[in-house]
Amino acid sequence: MTVTTTTSNDFATDEARWTAVQRRDSAADGQFWYSVRTTGVYCRPSCGARPALRANIGFHASTTAAEQAGFRPCLRCKPDQPPLAERHAALVERICRVIEAADTQPDLLTLAEAANLSQFHLHRIFKAHTGVTPKAYAAAQRQRRVQQNLVREATVTDAIYAAGFNSSGRFYATSQGALGMTPTAFRAGGKGATIRFAIAQCSLGAILTASTDVGICAILLGDDPDALARELQDRFPKAELIGAEPAYEETVAKVIGLVEAPELGLDLPLDVRGTAFQQRVWQALRTIPAGRKVSYTELAQMVGAPKSVRAVAGACAANALAVAIPCHRVVRTDGSLSGYRWGVQRKQALLEREGGK
Repeated sequence: MTVTTTTSNDFATDEARWTAVQRRDSAADGQFWYSVRTTGVYCRPSCGARPALRANIGFHASTTAAEQAGFRPCLRCKPDQPPLAERHAALVERICRVIEAADTQPDLLTLAEAANLSQFHLHRIFKAHTGVTPKAYAAAQRQRRVQQNLVREATVTDAIYAAGFNSSGRFYATSQGALGMTPTAFRAGGKGATIRFAIAQCSLGAILTASTDVGICAILLGDDPDALARELQDRFPKAELIGAEPAYEETVAKVIGLVEAPELGLDLPLDVRGTAFQQRVWQALRTIPAGRKVSYTELAQMVGAPKSVRAVAGACAANALAVAIPCHRVVRTDGSLSGYRWGVQRKQALLEREGGK
């Protein structure tokens, strides 16, 4: 994978700067600014305004230099402020805090007024940066509150209303997908849920495979079999964990086969639980063929959220189905291996046996 890095040397001449202005090259932003004699304003290279004639264009090393030369900042690209991407990121972060602090789910109009933007503009910016709509983000926050409140509140109903749902019916309509089981079972630490599991050895060390009635819910790798069992037990301390059943050996064998030869794939159903955005990322990961590597930036583009690289990386880290959801095929932009939930050495081994390039 070839990586191109832009430096100030790429814009060392006026000819290179003028070319960047004509292309509205955002990579040149912060490297230089240009001014227009006929309008008296200065802009960043990526400004969307129609470029003036070359004869009227001047270049400056800083906003201070441009203003000392008598030019004022463009009202369109706001060159005296942080880059648009940074301003949008700060805006989205602020709106996320508004959503998280609200007792009830705020509607888009309320959020738009808080952002001083139109509803359409806020919706577009928020989804571009987070990968989900404000409504989906707010729903995920309410689901998280329910999980927390199920432990603290006296009853399930109290937990649902404390999380901001105005009726229990609306919550129950989505609770199974959000919690992986009924709220009562979740509140009881998984009581009433049945999870079959087994721990075996493969070429990458110990491997734990666990399944609900829906499908495989966990494939964990590690060095210590006991630690893997504790991790499963800690998630649902009161669930019925059934281990070492002869009938489950076929499932374990298929999972081990996947680890040893990832290119073969897995034809077993999965019980995948996560937020709407995580689900999108995990679904995209499953479309990446064995032997291919993508960067976190490319993966963000695949899920339609090119500005949500950090959120994409977080979804990869939250994956509990090793190899079946192949987050090991995601690497840094320069091709190097970043952190992997089950260790970078295992990630390297999986890529080598796939012949990843």
